[in-house]
Amino acid sequence: MIYRYALAYLETWKKNPMRKPLILRGARQVGKTTLVESFATGFDCFLKLNLDEEEDRQLFIQYREIHRLIEAIFFYLKKSPVEGAVLLFIDEIQNSPEAVAMLRYFYEKRPDIYVIAAGSLLENVIDRKISFPVGRVEYMALHPCSFLEYLNGIGEDFDRQAIENLKADAIHDRLMYEFRKYCIVGGMPEAIKMYAQTRDLLSLDTVYDSLITSYSDDVEKYSPNDTQTKIMRHILEVGWQKGGETITFERFGGSEYRSREVGEAFRTIQKAMLLELVYPTLNNRLPLEAQLSRRPKLIWLDTGLMNYKAEVREEVFSVSDISDAYRGYVAEHIVAQELLAHTTKVSERRYYWVGNKRNSMAEVDFVWKRQPYVLPVEVKTGTNAHLRSLHIFMSDAPHDLAIRVWSGRMSVDEVKESGTGKVFRLLNIPYYYVGVLDKILDGMS
Repeated sequence: MIYRYALAYLETWKKNPMRKPLILRGARQVGKTTLVESFATGFDCFLKLNLDEEEDRQLFIQYREIHRLIEAIFFYLKKSPVEGAVLLFIDEIQNSPEAVAMLRYFYEKRPDIYVIAAGSLLENVIDRKISFPVGRVEYMALHPCSFLEYLNGIGEDFDRQAIENLKADAIHDRLMYEFRKYCIVGGMPEAIKMYAQTRDLLSLDTVYDSLITSYSDDVEKYSPNDTQTKIMRHILEVGWQKGGETITFERFGGSEYRSREVGEAFRTIQKAMLLELVYPTLNNRLPLEAQLSRRPKLIWLDTGLMNYKAEVREEVFSVSDISDAYRGYVAEHIVAQELLAHTTKVSERRYYWVGNKRNSMAEVDFVWKRQPYVLPVEVKTGTNAHLRSLHIFMSDAPHDLAIRVWSGRMSVDEVKESGTGKVFRLLNIPYYYVGVLDKILDGMS
């Protein structure tokens, strides 16, 4: 079983005396059910319902009083009430408005029961007027596995611990080779498990095909009309080839669809957490504000899926530097994925930066919020002199630290900004250290 770092968040939630029922958000097959089952081992009793099943749904229709409902759940699952901690997991909760409504009563009348709910396309369910009890639930996001979790999943815990302890320099070449394979396998738990068993990258094709088919079937369930269904299917067929790129909605992917229709379809798929439209910001300090009138970058939930559908896996495996694959988009995409991988906030968003001067071509790949600052993150190999956009960002930034992600070893350079003469530190980190970026920054404070 793959160790998921989200377990630490669940343990904190468990210890909180003011906890509320937890809504676990994430795309289908990112490991939500497995995560909860692993977490359940720390409880005296585990109750699991799947509301895809009619019999399970009927419990919430027949029993509207919370104490009778809990008694019925124990009886239905053939379990005796116990003294101690009880975890109730309600999977696919979007299928039952009655179950959603009952969450408030778990919070108000039975706070002794630990409740976690999960499901597909919950945001679209909310949009369709199935109201979640505001103020009586809390939310947590789960994303595909990070590189650290991938290493654990394939049995390379020595390397994982070397990264966590920031002592990976001696095995740098081995980790870069493994990271390149991670770009191909991706972070979907089923793909990692299959690769751990077979060590055959081609054996993953059936996993990817199954996932993409299920995603296509999922999103069209919530399509408001036939046109939107067709557009979403089009995006899920050709959009993977645009991963990491800035896109336009108008006639996306060679279609005849108009901007408003395509934008609506993208936003629906985004609610399913299958992709994120990463918009630029003009700010080099907090708060960050997305420029929604500008073109977004298209970042899919998983780089492995993207590389499979874009048919660039062989190219990724053959290059010595990830930055050389697929015009650099694979490198940007995997860094975007790693920046989000350990985040549990549903509201967390990624941004890239553009210059705010008229006709400015300055653009930094991503920005990283590090209170109280905003740090620029460039994904680029080469000399410091070629990081012109980063220089522009740093020229009036209220700090002296910039980040470059590359295939080289970790180092810190002192750089003089070409315009103002400002001197700043350039932290160079290899790809495999993105997941521990905060720990690295803590050590530099």
